[in-house]
Parts: sequence; structure tokens; C-alpha cells
Amino acid sequence: MGRTGRTTLLQDLRAQVARIERRGMAPGAATLPFEVPALDAALPEGGLARGALHEACGAGADAGYGAAAALFAAGILARAGGPVLWVSEHFDLFAPALAGAGLDPERVLHVEAGRDVLLAMEEGLRHPGLSGVVGEVFGRLGLTASRRLQLAAEATGAIAFTLRRSRKDSDASLAEPSAAVTRWRIACVPSAPPLPWAPDTPGLGRARWRLDLLRARGGVPASWIVEACDAQGRLALAADLADRSAAPEAERRRAAG
Repeated sequence: MGRTGRTTLLQDLRAQVARIERRGMAPGAATLPFEVPALDAALPEGGLARGALHEACGAGADAGYGAAAALFAAGILARAGGPVLWVSEHFDLFAPALAGAGLDPERVLHVEAGRDVLLAMEEGLRHPGLSGVVGEVFGRLGLTASRRLQLAAEATGAIAFTLRRSRKDSDASLAEPSAAVTRWRIACVPSAPPLPWAPDTPGLGRARWRLDLLRARGGVPASWIVEACDAQGRLALAADLADRSAAPEAERRRAAG
């Protein structure tokens, strides 16, 4: 994209943000709790930091796992309130899926930015009218670029998410240093069995994720099996795991016998 194209992109972005910023900003709290004690206990101040950059990726090739990372971010921003800027290379955002995770499509301004995803993200983060900014990033995200996004988020208090996308099962660039305050990995796992007496048969219940907190500045890395975001954007510990110990299933059965 040439200089003229970039100038037009930024002018259009500023105009569209100005039109939606009247819809209300998010609450001024410094953190946004998940309201799941196990998750909030692993994060400093008991929740996800506002005014900060966060990173999420799937646990494998983007075609299979990228949607889970996107819905994870959508659920968080659904509860944050206010308008959201979603930036991607191409127009592939599926609005009904966002709505299913609690994020009303009317709150979302989608920008197709080509190779200028990071530029559009930074511009959006510097605008005080947005409560959240999401950028879908293919390939490498340098430390300098992520620091710029972090500083921009700090200036306005918006929640920033980079969704790291890859066409490969294993991408070394996803492990490179980043200024993100938290780094998450999301994998889809079988949902609950339809019959309680057949625990080895996966079911068609609420979708489940293995949620890995890989890095948390001032927090504790951890992993959970959770039920995916509901229509209010809320996660929950898997119902059949929430009240059980972490002991392997075989040990529990021996103890019961």
C-alpha cells in the first residue's frame, strides 16, 4: 500500500471512530476480571489489565485453532463495553460468531488494512473513543512494534489484543519476545459427554478450550480446561472438572473403588 493509500486508510479510520465514540466508553477500572476465581488468581490485580497489550494464539495451524483465539478476545471485549476496532488483512470476520461470544457486531468497526494491520492498530489505540482494539497478525511481531502498541494502549486505557495467526502447525515466531502483558494459547478440546454414565464418549455440549496462560507480567503461568465464552462473553471452568481435584482419572477411580 503506497503513501496515498495509507493516508486514505488513516483518514477513513479517524472518521469512522469519531462516528461511533458516542456509544460510550468502558468502565474506568484498571482490570477486567474474568470472574472465574482460578483465572483471576493467576493474574496481578485479579483480572486482565486494561490499558495494555495482550496476545492470543491457537495451539496449532490457524485454520483449525485461529477461531478459538478470536472468540476468546471477543468474549473479553464483550464484557469491556464500548466500541471495538478489529483490524485484519482481509475481510474474513464472521459477525454471528462474535455475537455468540457476547460481542454485538454493532459495536465492532472492522478495518481491512492489508499489510498495514499494525499501523491501523496503533492509530486506533491512540484514539480515546475505543475500549478495545484487535489486530490479526500473520508472521513476526517485533519487540519494537509490540512496545509501540503497549505504549499506545497505556495512553488511552484501551485493551489491545494481537491475534497471532499462522498457517503452520509450529511457528517459531510465536515464541519470540513481545511487550504483551499476557500471552495466551487456546486449543479446542472435546465437549462434555451427553450421557453421564458414558464419560469416554464426547458430546455436543458447550464448546471447551484448553486455556494456557503462557506469560503474565507479575502473574503466574497456568493452564485450565474451560467452557468457551457464552452469549455474555463469560468463561467457566469445565462443569465436570470445577469441583474435582487435579488427580488423574485412574487415581480417582481407584480411590472410589
